[in-house]
Amino acid sequence: MDNIAIRVENLGKQYRIGLTPMRYRTMRESLVESMSLKSRSKRAAIKEEIGTIWALRDVSFEVYKGQVLGIIGRNGAGKSTLLKILSRITEPTEGYAEIHGKVGSLLEVGTGFHPELSGRENIFLNGAILGMRREEIERKFDAIVAFSEVEKFIDTPVKRFSSGMYLRLAFAVAAHLEPQILVVDEVLAVGDAEFQRKCLGKMNDVAKEGRTVIFVSHNMSAILRLTEETILLDQGRIVLRAPTPQAVDHYMASGFSQSGERTWDIDEIPTEAAPFRPIALRVSDHNQRRLDRVRSTDPICIEVEYALDAPIKGLRVGIYVQTTRGEFVLTSFDTDSTQQFERYSVRSEGHYISKCTLPPDFLNEGQYVLGINASSYRVKRYFQDENALVFTVDGAGAPGKQWPERRLGPVRPRLEWNIDVR
Repeated sequence: MDNIAIRVENLGKQYRIGLTPMRYRTMRESLVESMSLKSRSKRAAIKEEIGTIWALRDVSFEVYKGQVLGIIGRNGAGKSTLLKILSRITEPTEGYAEIHGKVGSLLEVGTGFHPELSGRENIFLNGAILGMRREEIERKFDAIVAFSEVEKFIDTPVKRFSSGMYLRLAFAVAAHLEPQILVVDEVLAVGDAEFQRKCLGKMNDVAKEGRTVIFVSHNMSAILRLTEETILLDQGRIVLRAPTPQAVDHYMASGFSQSGERTWDIDEIPTEAAPFRPIALRVSDHNQRRLDRVRSTDPICIEVEYALDAPIKGLRVGIYVQTTRGEFVLTSFDTDSTQQFERYSVRSEGHYISKCTLPPDFLNEGQYVLGINASSYRVKRYFQDENALVFTVDGAGAPGKQWPERRLGPVRPRLEWNIDVR
C-alpha cells in the first residue's frame, strides 16, 4: 500500500450531450413551471431528449511510486478525461481515484497560467499551486528559465507569448518544481522537434529520480522510449495493460486495415480539406490484387484516389510509410520529379489516381502503417491521415532467411556482396 502512488477503482465519467442551451429563468417562471402539469411533462420530454456519453467506464488500475506509465488510444478514447480526473480538474461520475503525493500536470498549453501575469510571476503562481514554498521556487527559478529558453521575455505578460513559448515555460515549471506525480498529455506536439527531444530527455530524468509519471501520447516512439508499461484505452474502457512494446503492437495493428484498402466517407472528410476530396488508399501486388499482406520479394503498388472540386496550384499528393512503433521509413510525393512538378504546377478540377511502386527486396518483414498527405508546400495542408491503413510484409524468400534470426531495421535490401580471398 505504501508503494502505491495512484489507485483508480471503477472510475467513470459521463457527459450530457444534445441539449440546446436555454436562457435563465426568473424565480417567478420557475415557480409557475413547477406547479404546472404541462410544464413538468415538457421538462420530462426534454430530459429524455438529452443524450449521454460515457467518456470513461469501469476503469481500474494502480500506479506504483517511481513508475512511468503510458496511456494510448485513439482520439475520443478517454485519455484526456482520465488525466483531468487525476489532476482534480474534473470529478468522476462514479468510482474514485486515490492520489498519494503532489501532482504536477501539463494537460493543455498554459494550464494554470494567468495571461495578464508575466512569465516570472506565473512561475511563482504555478509553484504555489503545486504546494511549493517560495524558497523552493527561487532555488529552481534559474533552471526553469534556462530550460524554457525564454529569458528575454520572462518579465513579459504571457498573453503575448506564442504557443511554443507558452509550452516551453509551462513544461519547464511542471518538470522542475518536483511534484511527486507528473501528468503529461499530448501537448508536446506543439513544440519544435528540438524542444520535444529536450522534454523527453527531462521526463526520462524525472523517471530516474523515482518520481511517478503518467504520459499520454500518439507518438509511439516516445511511448516506447519513456515507458515500460502502457494502458490501451478504447471507448472509455481499458482494453489492455501490458509491457509497452506489446501494447503498442496491439494498438497499431487493430482497426486500421480494410483488406488493403481504406476509403473515406463524406462525413469523415474535414471541411478545410476542400477542394481536395480523398476517395481511397490502396495497397496491391504486381497483379493488381488488393492485399493487406504482401511479400517483401515482390513490388508493392500503392495508389491514392481522390477528386478535386476546383483547381489547386502546387498540389502534391504523397504517402508516409511508418513502422507500427511510429518510426518513419519514407515519405514520397507524386511531384518529386522535376518533370511532374512542372507538368502539374496547377492541377485542374477532376478525378485522379496517383500511383507509385515500392521496389522488391526493400521493406523488412513486419507490419507497416501507411498514411497520405495532400498539400501545397508552405501554402496549405488540405488533408492528412498518417494512420490510414496497416499492411503486413511477409519475409519469405528475403535475403538471409536461411538464418532464423529477426533482422533489425525496417529495410532489408538485397545487396550485392563480393568476397575476395587474398
